[in-house]
Amino acid sequence: MPNGPLMIIGGAEDKVRKPTILKHFVALSGGRDARIAVIPTASSLGREVVDVYDALFTKFGASRVDSVRPESREQAHDPVLVKTLDEATGIFMTGGNQLKLSSIVCGTPVGDAILRAHERGAVVAGTSAGASIQSSHMVAFGVGGATPKQRMTQVAAGLGLVNHAVIDQHFDQRNRYGRLLMIVSQSPQLLGIGVDEDTCGLVEDVDGDLVMRVLGKGAVTVFDGSRMVSNAYEATRSSPLLASGVVFHSLPEGTVFNLTTRELLPQEQAVDPEDADELAEATRDLRQLVRDIAAADATPAAIRRRLALRRNRTTPTSDSAPTDGENA
Repeated sequence: MPNGPLMIIGGAEDKVRKPTILKHFVALSGGRDARIAVIPTASSLGREVVDVYDALFTKFGASRVDSVRPESREQAHDPVLVKTLDEATGIFMTGGNQLKLSSIVCGTPVGDAILRAHERGAVVAGTSAGASIQSSHMVAFGVGGATPKQRMTQVAAGLGLVNHAVIDQHFDQRNRYGRLLMIVSQSPQLLGIGVDEDTCGLVEDVDGDLVMRVLGKGAVTVFDGSRMVSNAYEATRSSPLLASGVVFHSLPEGTVFNLTTRELLPQEQAVDPEDADELAEATRDLRQLVRDIAAADATPAAIRRRLALRRNRTTPTSDSAPTDGENA
């Protein structure tokens, strides 16, 4: 069985007007059979944040929504919380302080249960902090800015659901290009993934490769530094970094990207609605023609002549006068 889908959400996902991402999460989790566990450990809010997602997921059809909120590593050993995760078809990690989330969850039975859920095919989703923790390396904290500078951020270990990568969130809205590029400059083997608000990277296992499809109104930015040149090993204090040869990808909604091979995949050709209507009408005419041929035991040529005569009878002649209410 392939690993379950991952939903990497950049934060501030629409919950009211067009909650496409959250609806998609419930659908992937099983729709009316979905059993969802919400992990709000990163949030500074209390029960309120769980109540919000409980109301939304229930509205979208989920049969059950449970809270799994360890507030310490000791609580993350609670067998009741582990059992809830083991029974979940979907796990959703909220936003907040990702360093708090990782320091409490990673390497505990609760963290192991999240990994097991992914391995057995359950959906693991996270927004903001819950997105960052899904990668093997995680932005712990740091400042924004467009230019990569030494020491502008620090890195901690994540859950490793997306290996050899580092994920950042609220990416364009908080101008986090520099800090993600700083991490890639220091560790060029890592794929830098920055996700905008109300945007999701849906990652699925396709024949052993991790393939990401972008959903939402923003974009996912990818930095591939596998062939870059950097001076990060010798730069001092907060000096700007050399980062040359980085491959930059800006991926809007509908884009598909192979995270394993680091390649953009061909997009499906969109069909214009008018063209689709014409094709459907032509298909109906063709089917009717086949039925007429079978019913009348006639040749196609005879049927076409009959159709032409029928059209001529129903089409007004050019010299006929317009009736009242018609334009000349």
